[in-house]
Amino acid sequence: MAPAPGAPSRTSSGVPSTSGASGTVTTVSRVGGMETRWWRDATSGAAAGMVSVLALHPLDVIKTRLQVQDGVDRRAAAYRGTVHAFRTVARQEGARGFYAGVVPAVVGSTVSWGVYFTCYNNAKARYRRAHDLEHLPSHLHLASAAEAGLVVSLATNPIWVVKTRLQLQKQRDASATPNPTNVKPYRGFADALAQIARTEGIAGLYKGLGPSVFLVSHGALQFAAYERLRLWRARTPSAEDGRLERPRTGSADLDAPRLVPPSAFECAWLGVASKLFASTVTYPSQVIRARMQQRRETETPSDAKAPFRKRAPVVYDGFLRSLRDIVRREGASGLYKGMVPNVLRTLPSSGVTFMVYESVRSFLGEEDEEAARR
Repeated sequence: MAPAPGAPSRTSSGVPSTSGASGTVTTVSRVGGMETRWWRDATSGAAAGMVSVLALHPLDVIKTRLQVQDGVDRRAAAYRGTVHAFRTVARQEGARGFYAGVVPAVVGSTVSWGVYFTCYNNAKARYRRAHDLEHLPSHLHLASAAEAGLVVSLATNPIWVVKTRLQLQKQRDASATPNPTNVKPYRGFADALAQIARTEGIAGLYKGLGPSVFLVSHGALQFAAYERLRLWRARTPSAEDGRLERPRTGSADLDAPRLVPPSAFECAWLGVASKLFASTVTYPSQVIRARMQQRRETETPSDAKAPFRKRAPVVYDGFLRSLRDIVRREGASGLYKGMVPNVLRTLPSSGVTFMVYESVRSFLGEEDEEAARR
């Protein structure tokens, strides 16, 4: 039986090819088993990650600072909520405070999304070839996303450690009161990376790796939901599309219409929906990771009137132990600290990410058959 239009077929060399709308065959060359279009995925993902971070970084700073507040008495906290945190940072640190850690955030997000989309799409292509499928079932989307997430976690964890610590480091003017702690502040991304490597070693750069690996399920849930929603929103071509198929003869499979993928705007909303679902399920791991990655000797404000008074910090050494300590001391609500700015940041961030990714990929020349198949 002949393959359906847009489905991969086998060449004499075993390399899948794709049937175009005109009936011609375009061979996709590979190097080391990866498609030559990998650069398109990497470029699109990197651009999407960079744009979303630059637009929404202040909310990420507020989220991180709320996450690490481990005091039980909310009235004694330095930040008593999202709005109060914004006002406090603006008053004490100015605009610079909202962009603390922006360099590792941009670097990490750009690298993460570039690697993620590349690994994810190549994993999907590998599963299609292995199972001879046109549309992957949900469990293979989950497997593809999990593979990509694991690679990203191992590659970028040191960047996220630096980002967390720089976001928690208060911005002070040179004329301001000297730092009351004995901790030497980081001077930037490179300095923080060097200090952590020198004083804490590889273990310091990989703090929070446990919850990061667990958070691979976040990407898996998000992308699986996104792919299902994307397929649900796909439609058959119409006259307005200007690309109706000419009638075909032969097998009934060849008469099946190709699907038109959702628009970039629709992809943005699908990304929002999938992100909300994944965030709700996995958010507690983000709180645990932030507390494990913070600088142990960092200033830990105990009340708003004395924001830099040092107190004995709670040590968060392991994933399960940290989870148990947070629940025992703060209750289940402690696992969702910073959830409001997280939702305010991640929902538009995810929408922007998917919209920019699809737009850049389309600009770089994604083939219609591949777009419909994904």
